Amino acid sequence: MKKYTNSGNKDTRSGFGEGLHEAGQANKNVVALCADLIGSLKMDAFKNEFPDRFFQVGIAEANMMGIAAGLTIGGKIPFTGTFANFSTGRVYDQIRQSIAYSGKNVKICASHAGLTLGEDGATHQILEDVGLMKMLPGMTVICPCDFNQTKAATLAIADFDGPVYLRFGRPKVANFTDPTEPFIIGKAQMLNEGTDVTIVANGHLVWKAIEAGELLATMGISSEIINMHTVKPLDEEAIIASAKKTGCVVTAEEHQRNGGLGDSVAQCLALNLPTPQEFVAVNDSFGESGTPEQLLEKYGLSSKAIVEAAQKVISRKKT
Repeated sequence: MKKYTNSGNKDTRSGFGEGLHEAGQANKNVVALCADLIGSLKMDAFKNEFPDRFFQVGIAEANMMGIAAGLTIGGKIPFTGTFANFSTGRVYDQIRQSIAYSGKNVKICASHAGLTLGEDGATHQILEDVGLMKMLPGMTVICPCDFNQTKAATLAIADFDGPVYLRFGRPKVANFTDPTEPFIIGKAQMLNEGTDVTIVANGHLVWKAIEAGELLATMGISSEIINMHTVKPLDEEAIIASAKKTGCVVTAEEHQRNGGLGDSVAQCLALNLPTPQEFVAVNDSFGESGTPEQLLEKYGLSSKAIVEAAQKVISRKKT
């Protein structure tokens, strides 16, 4: 099992903030809009350096999406910023009609996603957003795993033409990816090559998958770990190649089981290479208040849960 070093826990929203600032420095057409959450989205640096390219729309998220769509007509590259719940569920009609339907070059940047929003509770812990966004034709959906990768993804989508949903989080998590590695949209990141089971994860669950891989190695189980940071377009070649090698798959994500990464992987396997699969995800439930770690443990999104899913799916393999 390849060893990964945590360079220090950092929140992925800060990776977005740094990436947005650098994107603004590199391209004068990059503009930013925020729904009264500048500090929470770490947009201060961009706002301070480029006040004429920053728009505070207040708690009016639907209006923010409409303004962003309009700005693209003049050649601007708008980044919208608010919580994931307010970036998707609250404004789905505006995104569908004004952004996705007409293919507008808007970057919908969503913080505080999933259970790890923590103490704010179920009303803010959206677990359906990936499903909502990946169903929109032409929408690219990205869920990076740490600070470094979120920064790299933010810079990458500034150069990408088309609507994007970028999902990241609130808590400080392990920061382990190489900051110099380019972010390639739609290309999975191989973290560890293995032979017994494939673990496909994204977001905060990638580090949990690495921890699970280390535990599995002590049991003599070789895990292939793939960081599927782009849910759409999905890197089907990577999934099929790995499944052919290992014969079974576990998917791990901080999202509902229905509609997320696991669904996309299952569809890929069903169409190309039917393979036993287990899902580590929230099972048809809303969240609740608690610390991020408490919630991940309670809702079965821990490294231990990934280990158990791996053991189960290996037992289902064809011999």
